[in-house]
Amino acid sequence: MRLFLMLLLALAPLGNSMASGGPLGIDHRVHYDNSGIWKRSDQKALIYGSIVTIGAGALVFGDQDELGDTFWRSVDAMVVSGVGTQALKYAFGRERPSQTSDPNRFFKHGQSFPSGEVAAISAAVTPFMVRYGNDHPAVYALALLPAYDAVARVKVHGHWQSDVLVGAAIGTGIGIWASHRDSPLILGWLPGGFSVGYVHHFKP
Repeated sequence: MRLFLMLLLALAPLGNSMASGGPLGIDHRVHYDNSGIWKRSDQKALIYGSIVTIGAGALVFGDQDELGDTFWRSVDAMVVSGVGTQALKYAFGRERPSQTSDPNRFFKHGQSFPSGEVAAISAAVTPFMVRYGNDHPAVYALALLPAYDAVARVKVHGHWQSDVLVGAAIGTGIGIWASHRDSPLILGWLPGGFSVGYVHHFKP
């Protein structure tokens, strides 16, 4: 819920009085901005940095403690959300704002709906907020990452507003699902050594 509120507040300044469309009736092309913090290179740094951080954390800590278990649940959430959003992109075929000014162009040759990047980042941070948020409220600040990416993707005409909101919903939902499983999914498919982690392998 906190993540959705963050995203709605972040996207609010992008609204204006012009006619909107799309499945939620909020989609319109905003003024293009690929400068400063909104640069596409910064967006790529965030998504690739998230992937590397979550993957490295899972391998380093293993599943032998609470932190390592949380990293593995983030791995699950990112992978499942990645597969799910890519399937939806092919199914809906929505054109991006960079391809058209009409937000209702579904079932064409686009891959705009939903946002896979926002879904992945939402999925990455949600298990940490679920696990640690109540005891350490500062952890909820992680919601700023998908909120930033959502705004940035709209500003560079990579996605419509509904794309990023639905992406966030998917990532958050899958992150909550991964957090409440009895054990990490993908870890159960791997050899037992992965559950130990680098830190525990070499602990004196």
